[in-house]
Amino acid sequence: MEWQSIPELVRRAAERYADTEAVVEGRTRISYGELGARVERSAAACIAYGIAPGDRVAVWAPNTLDWIVSALGAVSAGAVLVPLNTRFKGTEAADVLRRSGARLLFVTGTFLGTSYVASLRRAVAEGPGLPQLEQVVVLSDDAAPADFRTWKDFLAGGDGVSAAEVRARAGAVEGSWPSDIVYTSGTTGRPKGAVITHAQTLRAYEVWSDLAGLRRGDRYLIVNPFFHTFGYKAGVIACLMRGATMIPQSVFNVGTALANIAAERVSVLPGPPTLHQSLLDHPARDSHDLSALRLVVTGAAVVPLRLVERLRGELGVETVLTAYGLSEASGIVTMCRRGDDPSVIASTSGRAIPGTEVRVEAPVGEPGEVLVRGFNVMRGYYEDEAATAEVLTEDGWLRTGDVGVLDRSGCLRITDRIKDMFIVGGFNAYPAEIEQTLGLHPDVADVAVIGVPDARLGEVGKAYVVRRPGAVLTGDDLIAWARREMANYKVPRVVEFVGELPRNASGKVVKGELRGRV
Repeated sequence: MEWQSIPELVRRAAERYADTEAVVEGRTRISYGELGARVERSAAACIAYGIAPGDRVAVWAPNTLDWIVSALGAVSAGAVLVPLNTRFKGTEAADVLRRSGARLLFVTGTFLGTSYVASLRRAVAEGPGLPQLEQVVVLSDDAAPADFRTWKDFLAGGDGVSAAEVRARAGAVEGSWPSDIVYTSGTTGRPKGAVITHAQTLRAYEVWSDLAGLRRGDRYLIVNPFFHTFGYKAGVIACLMRGATMIPQSVFNVGTALANIAAERVSVLPGPPTLHQSLLDHPARDSHDLSALRLVVTGAAVVPLRLVERLRGELGVETVLTAYGLSEASGIVTMCRRGDDPSVIASTSGRAIPGTEVRVEAPVGEPGEVLVRGFNVMRGYYEDEAATAEVLTEDGWLRTGDVGVLDRSGCLRITDRIKDMFIVGGFNAYPAEIEQTLGLHPDVADVAVIGVPDARLGEVGKAYVVRRPGAVLTGDDLIAWARREMANYKVPRVVEFVGELPRNASGKVVKGELRGRV
């Protein structure tokens, strides 16, 4: 592998791609040489404020240039990055800050109408406090509260640290050191922090970049949130490896994405299936030039074959790939290969990436828990031995908690989360499998299925359905159609039509919220 650490990757990218455009954010355009200089200045400020190797530094902000610079600066100073979910409320953010022992926090000012600074202060005042958090830096030009620092003041504080000292600190970072602690999305319980090293991150996203075919000159619209592995590592880290241009988008808005793709000649657009579906269905799509788009990588339990065909046929996207990963496995476990048949790409998440093994605790073709072993598996959950012991076996296998089917060619099809499965009269029903079939109905734009109590069968399926614009589909129509397409026990007994499904910032449906409605 070419790089031993993320700081080394940043430095080499700054040298190799010095004049190549690195980041585009509105009117701001900086080259890789300029990005390298900004990261070094950020690292100098971290050193000046006492950040030592191994200290945890958190970032609670949307996708911006400042996120990239503050995060890479902290990591270049030897710190362990703790990205915070922008959907967290103040109490949830404070909980992760407390449990990770973060000494420094970079926080956005106001985002989506919410003052993150006020939210954090309120949570700290009402809770047990954050005794280990010594510095809070507000990533905006606005005036910061008296006990916080502005981004500009923070950077100025590092002016007394020499370039030689910064380079020495960055050069001392070893591949075996933790690079980040990625906290799970919390859709199935309290978030847990997966500890991943520099070497794991670099190897995993070198593989990702090779399999995806990311290359110098690509222009990459990063809509996936940076706090998520898909945004930070398949986005920022992969671009640094290949000299691709990063175009961060802080909120997924279809109109903004279309405008960005056209204006910036975007060629790469990873994201969840809902992102691509909404682009294809947008009424103003044809008024935007999307011809530069050549690479789409998506992943979920449900990727309709029609979506893959439309991306290729209607938009002329040369490469459409699906992948599967989770935070505990560096964000990548399996991936399709370029040249795979569209049916393989739509119905599976591909094969195990090089250097890893995947198995399913069931016979070939039958659903069971997915296990993975290899270089990508986390060191463990941060300061949580009990939770680590639950998912890591003594011989190195990670229990993913996902249900999947492995076919004879080694392709994996994720059918659900173990906790989402429900039992209908003794038969295991997997919501994702049912959702995939319901999604084939021409009037269904989006769908989520949960199990609900039933006096006779124990549980039955309930489908929350988003109709396509102009559709007049009824619940009885969909149930009758479903009876022709799937086994009776899988057919939802109840259909509720909704305007949209509740999703977290990573694009996953929040099933807990749907269950709460029941």
